Amino acid sequence: MTAVLRRVDRTVLALAGLVLVVGGGAVFAAGLGLAVPSWWPWSGPHDVLLSRSERQHYRSDGWWWPAVIAVLGLVVLLALWWLIAQFRRARLAEVVVDSGDGEEAVVRGRALEAVLAADAEAQEGVARARIALTGRRSAPRARVALLLEPHASPAGALATLAAEALGNARAGTGLAALPAEARLRAVRHQASRVT
Repeated sequence: MTAVLRRVDRTVLALAGLVLVVGGGAVFAAGLGLAVPSWWPWSGPHDVLLSRSERQHYRSDGWWWPAVIAVLGLVVLLALWWLIAQFRRARLAEVVVDSGDGEEAVVRGRALEAVLAADAEAQEGVARARIALTGRRSAPRARVALLLEPHASPAGALATLAAEALGNARAGTGLAALPAEARLRAVRHQASRVT
């Protein structure tokens, strides 16, 4: 499913880019006074997008300019949303596991994330764990966010995470390696008063 969405995303991006390049090039050529096709609405450097009569035609209608501004604002917001979505790292929907009989089995990515998070939260000193699997189906990578109790040792928490949670995941899935990037934060607590 993600491959189909990626293909659609790239196709839409290519079409939008093509329209913008052709349209921008034609406007640029008309602005420089170069020859443009006869069907093009702007043919010279002194042509404008909207003539004075077109701009004033809807001036008496109170809804026109707010509607134009709202539509343009919506287009900008959708473009920003799309741009931000391009920088997000996609989570794995499934992980390919060697079943031992020469065939491959598939494990849901969310299920493996939940098991990893449960193993990490079972560690001493870990208050909460969030796991996200990225990368390829056959070579996943783990992004780990651990929220540590105030008394927990960061070095000990990392060593236990690597040995137990990630080690169990590697052994259970038959993966040769499961690289991980861990981010640690401490639980905020208030200082205790001495009386």
